[in-house]
Amino acid sequence: MSDSSVTVACLGAGAWGKNQIRVFAALPHCQLKYIGDVSRPALERMRRAYPQVLCTSDPDDVFADPEVQAVVITTPAPTHYEMAKRALEAGKDVFIEKPMVLDPGHGEELIAIAQRNSRLIQVGHLLLFHPAVLLLKRLVDSGELGTLHYIYTQRLNLGTVRSDENALWSLAPHDLSLANYLLNASPARVSCSGACYLQERIEDVVFLDLAYPEGRMVHVHVSWLDPHKTRRITLVGSKKMAVFDDMEPVDKVRIYDKGIAHENYETFQESFGVRNGDILIPSISSAEPLRLQAEHFVGCLASRTQPLVSGKEGLSVVHILRQADECLAKHRSRPQPVSPRPPGTGRG
Repeated sequence: MSDSSVTVACLGAGAWGKNQIRVFAALPHCQLKYIGDVSRPALERMRRAYPQVLCTSDPDDVFADPEVQAVVITTPAPTHYEMAKRALEAGKDVFIEKPMVLDPGHGEELIAIAQRNSRLIQVGHLLLFHPAVLLLKRLVDSGELGTLHYIYTQRLNLGTVRSDENALWSLAPHDLSLANYLLNASPARVSCSGACYLQERIEDVVFLDLAYPEGRMVHVHVSWLDPHKTRRITLVGSKKMAVFDDMEPVDKVRIYDKGIAHENYETFQESFGVRNGDILIPSISSAEPLRLQAEHFVGCLASRTQPLVSGKEGLSVVHILRQADECLAKHRSRPQPVSPRPPGTGRG
C-alpha cells in the first residue's frame, strides 16, 4: 500500500453492510483490514470472499488496532451510538449508516467527541451522491426551475417489513436528507400521520409534511405495504418542473418546460394560462452512488476536510425523524374524530 492510503474497518456484514464491504475493498488508496460481525455465518461468508481481510466478532479488535484510521458502521441502528462513540474515543474517524442515531442527544454527543478528538463523521445518506440528485441540485441552485415551490417524494414497496423500526425511520431518511440538501435549509414545522396494519405500534405507511422557509413545502410518502416499487421525486418550480424516477433503467430525470403563465387579462380565467413546452431528458452518469460516497469519505480522510454529509447534517435528519415520530405517537394514542355532518348539509 502507498503512504497516501487509509486503513479502514467495516463493522456489520449484513444485507447492506456487505455492499459497503464490497466497495471499500475495491477502492484505490484504501486498505480494508477488518470485517466485523456478531453472526458467525456472515463472517464465514466474508472470510471466503475476502481471504486477505481479518474477520472478527469482537469490535475491540478494531478499536484497539492503531493501524485502523476509520471505522465504517453498518450495524443495526440501535447500536450506531455505542459503536461510533467507542470508535471516536479510540481516535478513529467514522462513517455511520443512516439513521445516524435514534436519539438526537446521542448525535450531539458524537459530534462533540469528534470535535474534541479532531475526528471526522460522515453519515450514509446515499441519495446525495446519486448523479441524478447532483443534477437536481444544479437545477435548483442555478434557478433553471425558477422559484422552487414544493417537492414531493414517494418511496414505496411491498416489503421489507421490519420489527425494530417503522417505515418512517427505515425509509424517510433518504428523502429528508434530499429535501434539506436541495433547499439548503431545515424545516420550520413538521406534521406526520401513519397507520399500523401489520404490527402494533409500528407504522407500515407514513405521510410526512414539512414546511420550509420562504413558503416551500415538502411531502414525503413512505410505505412497505404498497403494490408498486416506487422511488420518485418531483420538483415543482415557477418556470420548470423536474422528476427523478430511480426505477427507470436509463432515463431517470425528465425536465418539463411547463408552468402557469400569468397574463394581464380582463377576467380571472383568462389571466392564467397553462404553458406546455418541451421535455428534456438529460444524460446522467452511470457511476455507482455507493462507490462515489465511499470515494468521498476516503478523500475527506486524506485531506482532513469535512464530508458533504457530516454529523451535523445527519443529526438534522434525526431531529426531523424524532419530531415526526412524536407526532405519529400522538395520533396513535389519540386519533382525531371527524365531526358528523349536520343534517341537510350534504351534497344533493
